[in-house]
Amino acid sequence: MGCDMKRHGILLLQWILVVAATAAAGAAMAADQLLPATQRAGQIRYLSGGIGLDQSTAMKNAMHEYPLVLTFVGSTGNARQYLANVPVVIKDGKGNIVLQASSDGPFMLISLPDGRYTVSASYQGASQQHAMTVSQSRHVRQTFSWPM
Repeated sequence: MGCDMKRHGILLLQWILVVAATAAAGAAMAADQLLPATQRAGQIRYLSGGIGLDQSTAMKNAMHEYPLVLTFVGSTGNARQYLANVPVVIKDGKGNIVLQASSDGPFMLISLPDGRYTVSASYQGASQQHAMTVSQSRHVRQTFSWPM
């Protein structure tokens, strides 16, 4: 009888593992479906969005897959507000434009080749520029913030 109890316990554990794996796979697929469509500019692929809690959460979960993450915010005193429709221009170390796009939300996740870049963004006529080194092994996050 002890052997039957052990066998039932193992079967129950296997069933629990299958249910947990199925739920995890379903959650990952749901998160992927919430991401905006991947866009391309030559060799560069990027995501832009983050409007709404679900898409924002999905974008935050995908950030580790991209070597460059840009965030756009407006600040008033202690309050911060996410921004969208921010024009972005990225130039390589030689001054060539490698990406020129407008953000569809407060986040841009960009897959760039390793190298030095200058990233410019503007909001309501005010421009900001940051130089950064991007590599696949060291992810860079840059927040652009404008007073509101």
